[in-house]
Amino acid sequence: MSLFGKAKAKAEELLGHAEEVYGQSHGDAAATLDGEARRLEGEAEEEQDGGVPRPEDDGLAGSGAR
Repeated sequence: MSLFGKAKAKAEELLGHAEEVYGQSHGDAAATLDGEARRLEGEAEEEQDGGVPRPEDDGLAGSGAR
């Protein structure tokens, strides 16, 4: 994931969290759910990059096997 993609995912997560907190504090169930969905989507995008091995990664890092 590019730096821009990471920044966009983090921004989505933070905006979702803010909307979720707004909804909770104002008793707005729709805003709470929308915020939670946006936050979870941002978190999923961030995690998606971490679970995929990069082309130069042979998966043997630190194992001592070559």
